[in-house]
Amino acid sequence: MEIGLSMLYCLRYPFAYLLRQLSEIEVNHVELVDEGLHTLSSRRVNAIRKVAQARGLQFTVHAPLVDVNLASPNVSFRRATLKRLKRSIYLSSQLDSRLWVFHSGLQTGVSHLYPGQDWELNLKSVRELLDAAEEYGVELAIENTPDPFPFILKTADEFVRFYGDLGRSDLALTLDVAHAHINGQLSRFFERLSDKIVHAHLHDNHGEFDYHLGIGRGNINWPEVTQMFKKINYKGALIIESETNIEESIQTLKTLVQNA
Repeated sequence: MEIGLSMLYCLRYPFAYLLRQLSEIEVNHVELVDEGLHTLSSRRVNAIRKVAQARGLQFTVHAPLVDVNLASPNVSFRRATLKRLKRSIYLSSQLDSRLWVFHSGLQTGVSHLYPGQDWELNLKSVRELLDAAEEYGVELAIENTPDPFPFILKTADEFVRFYGDLGRSDLALTLDVAHAHINGQLSRFFERLSDKIVHAHLHDNHGEFDYHLGIGRGNINWPEVTQMFKKINYKGALIIESETNIEESIQTLKTLVQNA
């Protein structure tokens, strides 16, 4: 199990700061966040590639987060969303990204008036993203999300239904351990979806809100978590997605993996 690091912790800082961090961090697998001050462009991809070549870095990319709804009933908004996401997939391919990670669509204030529409629009949009990913040679993985946010896919059972309705085998799962912990779903994901898990996000909380704490700063049972990954013979990256205590989290996770 390879330990990696999400650059979410420095998203509030300018892009130049991100480049400096990439040249200094202690891991070889990095997850970039295509959002805000770090929004990807062709020029920025070239700058990142130069650092990556010097350091031997490998990347995954997290899709844009803000104002993104794959299940929006507003046709114009959903088209704009998909255009933005396809651009992100393309730029990920230019980074030779291992994986592009994204969230499901969300329910809206009118969802109750159109039962089932959110679900179907989410499926339609995901299929469109998969087609774009196939064109650009990028693998996609959808991530589980936590309460209280109104995402369509949160529980393991919802993901099982989703994969059945999707009718395609070319979509993997990014297991966000902390999100599953909030929803009381962690064991359930390992039990029902172990064959889909190719990527993981690790950060901590107290089971109430998605604080993205450092590893060991909440109440997640990390020795148990690493054992669950070992039990399913997990070969993907363990991406630390904490916003604080970064160095401490890296060292803590290294010890946990060694002792698993």
